[in-house]
Amino acid sequence: MSADITLSGKADWLHDEQLQRLLAALKQGGEEARVAGGAVRNTLLDQPVADIDIAATTLPEETIRRAEAAGFKTAPTGIEHGTITVVAGGKPYEVTTLRADIETDGRRAKVIFGRDWKLDAERRDFTINALYAEADGTVVDLVGGIADIAARRLRFIGDAEARIREDYLRILRFFRFFAWYGDGRPDAEGLKACARLKEGLAQLSAERVWSELKKLLSAPDPSRALLWMRQAGVLTAALPESEKWGIDAIHGLVRTGKDLGWAVDPMLRLEAIVPPDAVRMKTLGERLRLSNEEAGRLRHWALTVVPESKATETELAKKLYYGDRDGYLDRIRLALAAARTRAVEDNQAMMEAGGFSRLLNFALKWEKPVFPIKGADLTELGAAPGPKLGATLKNLEKEWVGSGFTLERGTLMQRAAQALEI
Repeated sequence: MSADITLSGKADWLHDEQLQRLLAALKQGGEEARVAGGAVRNTLLDQPVADIDIAATTLPEETIRRAEAAGFKTAPTGIEHGTITVVAGGKPYEVTTLRADIETDGRRAKVIFGRDWKLDAERRDFTINALYAEADGTVVDLVGGIADIAARRLRFIGDAEARIREDYLRILRFFRFFAWYGDGRPDAEGLKACARLKEGLAQLSAERVWSELKKLLSAPDPSRALLWMRQAGVLTAALPESEKWGIDAIHGLVRTGKDLGWAVDPMLRLEAIVPPDAVRMKTLGERLRLSNEEAGRLRHWALTVVPESKATETELAKKLYYGDRDGYLDRIRLALAAARTRAVEDNQAMMEAGGFSRLLNFALKWEKPVFPIKGADLTELGAAPGPKLGATLKNLEKEWVGSGFTLERGTLMQRAAQALEI
């Protein structure tokens, strides 16, 4: 226990009146309740805190009774594993009874409830995730997490292989948390255990794998973690499409994103490490059960051909009109990042980067123009509906796009009348 470490003065959330009321209600009559996990970790790392979880000695039914008696709403969101969601002051808090695993199968665990804080800490994955904080901010460290936070070291609690066999998702979590919080080289024992047990990833649901990969790709700089994943064979196991394509482009993409102030985009980073092959991207989308939006973005990116850096804005506008704007934006961003990376030693690449930067700025501002005539306009002139009218409209639209969208409505109507012999 580390009584000399406190969150007081570091954590605004600790002074939330509703949180303090909830902790006080749970602690009545000799029970104990502490803030657990990510909120403590992130506060010590000076990182933003999104969710606040609580660990308590009260059994789930007693947690509900006490919270509701204090005027809070509750929902039994994970009651079979001891978790109750309590809504206090409009914020949800997950309150989980102390527990220990009695049986695991690599995906799910059977638990028993208890009152032993050390056993509760030891069932967690990494030392930095097994910290607790009392209501006054005093940090309770039972597994050496504070020292690991100070060293920016990600370490499994106890035996790394044993922790992974309890839940194979911890392999991906090892690299995800390393990407977010680690420094230097990953813990050697953890890395070896991930490499040895990587085949266990096949037991996991696609949704869990993609969720973890997406969080990893959302880190400020996931490039080192991806490199170690590849070295350990974990990246190939989780994302086989990346195997022969490599991950070299990710480093330049991250640097470019930081330099130019781009928002972190996990999908763009995924595109940087897989081949632009529409068939393989369709398979990837189905295998990882991506959302329709995510799968569509991958497909459009794969089907889009990157424009030349010397292309004019008018030429790009024509491509954008017939193509997918997001597909072009992704292609141009990746091409810009690649050119900027090569520009360190290649003056030609520097010129290419300038061209892609110009095209990107244009594409970001571009709005699709509306073709100024419709079939109804021609039928009002007396044209008969049918294939000839449709073909005429299509040809005129091509002429209009070919002119750089400059042909005026009157001119187009005249040409339509001539073509349809109205």
